[in-house]
Formats: sequence, C-alpha cells, structure tokens
Amino acid sequence: MYEEYEVHGPHDHAVEHAAAGHGGHGESDPFPGRMAVMTAILASIGAIFAYQSGNSENQALYYKNEAAIRKTEAANQWAYYQAKGEKQNLAELGAQLSALAPNSDAAQKRFAADADRYRQQKEPIRAKAEALEKIVEQDDALSEQVLHGHHRWAQATTLIQISIALTAITLLTRRRWLLNTSVGVAIVGVGLGALAFFGG
Repeated sequence: MYEEYEVHGPHDHAVEHAAAGHGGHGESDPFPGRMAVMTAILASIGAIFAYQSGNSENQALYYKNEAAIRKTEAANQWAYYQAKGEKQNLAELGAQLSALAPNSDAAQKRFAADADRYRQQKEPIRAKAEALEKIVEQDDALSEQVLHGHHRWAQATTLIQISIALTAITLLTRRRWLLNTSVGVAIVGVGLGALAFFGG
C-alpha cells in the first residue's frame, strides 16, 4: 500500500509546537501566534517574489533568444547583400570588357542593365539587414533590463527566506533583538522587491 510522507523544515516544527501552546509560557501567550502569522505573511511574500523571479528570468531568456534569431536573419541578409554586390561588380566588369570588343553594343547594354538591376536590388536588402540589427539591439537591451529585475527579485526572495528562518529561531529563543533583525531583513527584502517591481 502506498503512503505519502510529508517532510517539514525545522522552522515548521517550531512554529507548530509553539502555536500549539507548548512554548513553556502558558496558553494565553500571544507571542507564538504572532510569530506564526508573521511566518505565514513572509512565506506568502516570498512565494510571490520567487514567482516574479522565475517569470523575469524566462522573459530575459525569451528576449535573448529573439535577439539571437534576428542576428542570424541579419547575417543572412548581409550575405545576400554581398552576393548582389558581387553580381553587380561582375556585371560592371562585363560591361567594361565588352566595350573593348568590336560590335558589342548589345552585350554592353545587357551588362549595364544587369549592374543597374543588382544595384537597385541591394538597397532593400541593406535596409532590411539594418532594421534587423536595430531589433537585435532592442531585444538585447530588454533582456539585460529584465535580467537586472530578475536579480532583484532573487535577492528579495533570499532575504525573505532568511527572515523566515530568523522568525523561527526567534520563536524558539524569544530574543527581542532577533525579532528586530528578522523584521529588518524582511523590510530590506520587501524594499528590493519594490525596486524590482518598479524597474529600479
């Protein structure tokens, strides 16, 4: 028969134990309940920050991938542009060489027309390649911006997790300075989360 086992962290046991009134300070002691509420609030904030961190990382990877795709397309366009340029050069050379041959007016005109056609075909290709390069720059910039936000979210998540651990230790030790440290760390974590949210 299959049974599921749930593994709790050390702070979970401490919170449950103290919340059940086994903290050694009587049933009417509000401290364990307050710590349990504080832990629940911090865990909720931490979950939101962790989600935002993962989401921003995915967005940064998306923009970086888009930039790589467009960079390849731009390189293809530049290769196409270069091929047209080589055909134009060959047509111009053909026009010059045919001018030296007797009775070659038709060939010279044909080569000149080909050179002009290749020259005209090159311009839209160049414009497309340059436009793709601008998109690459924009996607790279967006990727860097979003990745910076991801780092902020990750830092905020880490600080909230540290604050949760400090709250659990506070529950066990009942040290006021430890509670103040936990609250201070949580405030810094929330501040970093706010910076990430507002793009700072």
